Amino acid sequence: MGFTETIGLGAIAGFTIYIGLPVGRIRRVDDRLRVGLAMFSVGILAFIFMDVTSHGEEILQTALVRFKDHTASFGHLLAMFSLLAAGFATGGAGIAAVERMLRARRMPPPPLAGGEAAAALESEQVARSPHAAENARRRALQTGMVIATAIGLHNFAEGLAIGVSARAGEVSLATVLIVGFSLHNATEGFGIVGPLGGARPSWTWLGAAGLIGGGPTFLGTIVGYQVNSQPLELTFYALAGGAILYVIGEIWIGMRRYGHHILGLYLMAAGFLAGVATDLIVTYGGG
Repeated sequence: MGFTETIGLGAIAGFTIYIGLPVGRIRRVDDRLRVGLAMFSVGILAFIFMDVTSHGEEILQTALVRFKDHTASFGHLLAMFSLLAAGFATGGAGIAAVERMLRARRMPPPPLAGGEAAAALESEQVARSPHAAENARRRALQTGMVIATAIGLHNFAEGLAIGVSARAGEVSLATVLIVGFSLHNATEGFGIVGPLGGARPSWTWLGAAGLIGGGPTFLGTIVGYQVNSQPLELTFYALAGGAILYVIGEIWIGMRRYGHHILGLYLMAAGFLAGVATDLIVTYGGG
């Protein structure tokens, strides 16, 4: 499979993420639908987390086998483990730190006088104020972009697999990977917009989210065709794993106040199974 053909198909695989993104433009979202979409996205993200961590562990196991066979040093094994640990911590705690910093910058300064009067405002009145509503919308869209970034890190590693397979001449495997990742990425659009709740994103926001989430598949295909690097793959798997775990926690906390817990658990299971079903296509073709 040639380079031009490979990156063209890699682009298709990545940008199928736009199939699910327009759902975010639904005008009226009641609590049941909001919880259902959010928890469906949690199920998808849970599968992606399982997927990226298993791939990262496979790379570490390869390094361990090489050390056991005396074909690699203990330093190499330790470096790979450290890479995984640093990437995972950066993907989770790093994103949390950046979000806290951004929120702190957006908060208005405290009043110089009349602080007691400001503190006396009831929480319900504050929640209903236009400023609070805008902050909630901004935070929801910010969370959506964090999800898109985490998915993009995962998809970059998937693109690496496509490029490496095509470069090695495994045309059938590369083709199946492209088809499988196309189907899988189509569900990831729901993972981005599901947690937005009542925040209705603009078409520009959806376009940017799709580019951040799906574009790395295309970029990974290019890099994978040119370079085969396990440390590079491990880095992106670790970053994606940490970021996805953080996002799952944020969505879970945010959805608790809406209730409908049983419905949410069913939809979470449905999202997880959707991820498994699309990934089985890749596994079947690779086997």
